[in-house]
Amino acid sequence: MAGRLKNKVALITGGAQGFGKGIASKFLAEGASVIITDINKVNGEKTASELGVKFFEHDVGDHKRWEEVVIAVQDQVGKLNILVNNAGIGHMGNVEQTSVEDWDMVHKVDLDSVFYGCKYALPLMRESGMGSIVNISSISGIVAGHNFSAYNSAKAGVRHLTKSVALHCARTTDLVRCNSVHPVFAKTEILEALLSDTSSGMLEKLEKQIPVRKLAEIEDIANAVLFLASDESKMITGSELVIDGGLSAQ
Repeated sequence: MAGRLKNKVALITGGAQGFGKGIASKFLAEGASVIITDINKVNGEKTASELGVKFFEHDVGDHKRWEEVVIAVQDQVGKLNILVNNAGIGHMGNVEQTSVEDWDMVHKVDLDSVFYGCKYALPLMRESGMGSIVNISSISGIVAGHNFSAYNSAKAGVRHLTKSVALHCARTTDLVRCNSVHPVFAKTEILEALLSDTSSGMLEKLEKQIPVRKLAEIEDIANAVLFLASDESKMITGSELVIDGGLSAQ
């Protein structure tokens, strides 16, 4: 069913690769006008050229840059219907191993950026009509692990921030919804980076933790985000969509 996002404008952070690139491709196929942002200018421009979309260099942890990006979207496109807060970093380390600097950085990129995105994009989204914010959290925001202290904390924060934003939107306007997506371990650059300093058998261990015995694919997440971004989910807000192969059911 093509055209599910026809006449909609979408802004996707962390769009140069991984989930962001996959979501951008899916949105384009469904008729959306897409803008991607990324802190990596080289990869961002490469992906934008490949997909035929707009690109803004963007440090999502910088609230002033968020203001600039939203103003640029308004000036250049005129509206914003969909925001996907996707940009993020991973980090492994228990509470004693994690440095204060790493703790602060993970929360800045994985949680603060979602707050900034919702805060600065909402006025334009409200003016633009029916809208949807999709925040990419993680199964780590629901199920904790002993060696993901900062990541667990930040992604759990995204889950509850999403609910707060959804309730705020419901009280102030019936036009904008907000939901979170919680993927299990997936085949992305973030996972590769996380596992780069671990044993070669770690990937197999991760797969064995998942009842369906396989990692998620980027398309699995992109399909879920597409549903939440579309008007098909117009009665869904403040919810979390878990894509974990049964992990949290155990």
